Amino acid sequence: MASIFSRIIAGEIPCYKVAEDEKHFAFLDINPVAKGHTLVVPKREVDYIFDLTPDEYADLQRFAQRVAIALKKAVPCVKVGMAVLGLEVPHAHIHLVPMQSEADMDFRHKTTLPAEQMQAIAASIAEQLG
Repeated sequence: MASIFSRIIAGEIPCYKVAEDEKHFAFLDINPVAKGHTLVVPKREVDYIFDLTPDEYADLQRFAQRVAIALKKAVPCVKVGMAVLGLEVPHAHIHLVPMQSEADMDFRHKTTLPAEQMQAIAASIAEQLG
């Protein structure tokens, strides 16, 4: 059975898409720890990020960097934090979180935002990617 992220990538489950290329997909986390919290995933379903080939891993990091630069422009913050947890969903992914302080990376405290705000954030990040 495909992971929830594979189903999102396939368009079976709606999301707030931020960016996509032939190998990667980025979308807003539906339960963000901070406004603009974005997930970056390889399209190839691999459970553990370190099971990606070295080239796949490097490509994923480059894609995440492009998204993080756009995210920082779209959602004012001091820095964009990056985390790899990988226990909730069996599909490798990177969390990009706009931070004002390190407390913004506390994954025990999640929130929800109105759909209109999520859509506006996703569009703003996508716009910054050009």
